[in-house]
Amino acid sequence: MNKIVWILLGILLTTATSCEFSENIYINENGSGKMEFTFDASEMMKMTGDELAKQTEEKVDSTFTFKEFFEEKKDSISQLPKEEQEALRSLENFSLHMLMDPASKTMAFDLFTDFKDVDELQDMLSAMTKIQSLGDKEAAGGSNKFASLGQETSELKYSFNGRKFTRKTKIIDKDLYQRMVDSLSEMAMIYESSTYKLNYHFPRPIKSVSNETALFSEDRKTVTVEFGFMEYIKNPEALNLEVILER
Repeated sequence: MNKIVWILLGILLTTATSCEFSENIYINENGSGKMEFTFDASEMMKMTGDELAKQTEEKVDSTFTFKEFFEEKKDSISQLPKEEQEALRSLENFSLHMLMDPASKTMAFDLFTDFKDVDELQDMLSAMTKIQSLGDKEAAGGSNKFASLGQETSELKYSFNGRKFTRKTKIIDKDLYQRMVDSLSEMAMIYESSTYKLNYHFPRPIKSVSNETALFSEDRKTVTVEFGFMEYIKNPEALNLEVILER
């Protein structure tokens, strides 16, 4: 990867000021589909774009698979602990699309993967933490405080039986999780304006949704739920969701 790609990854994984995170899932009738995590950092780009422009005026519109990237960096990866290598290998089926234009101050990232069954889906924020560990061995427990929230403190699971879809987060160690959340207090103001949005697309109209604030598309095949990013970090169980489709 060239220098600019590393610059973009560094910005993506260490800042989130005034950004919009979206978790998008597209489910087909047979249960297969696509999952996509989008990160719109255009607002942040308005603040950091001038600094980035000093390093390059190049517009970046690039897509790569992590399988290809890991093959390119296999020598570096082989030096990591076995556990970290396995964590990174779990991302081989993911691809990343990056768009950055200093001139228009636009920055967006899409991390996506196809799946054969909803049960295969991974926690996308956890996936981002694993990516970061390649470039920063201390990310899992060091400088990036958000990374530590995914370390054995909570789990996110999805399920779909053809009619009922569920998204369920469970905090495994509540005391440890709360201590980690408390450590983010000084960053709350910075991230306060960021949002986390769920956009779920189904093959049939939706009959009911457990979240009362949910919005529907005109054909009722898509449901959207939006939450403040810091509120989601403090209480990930708030975005637990159950969706029932019409027969």
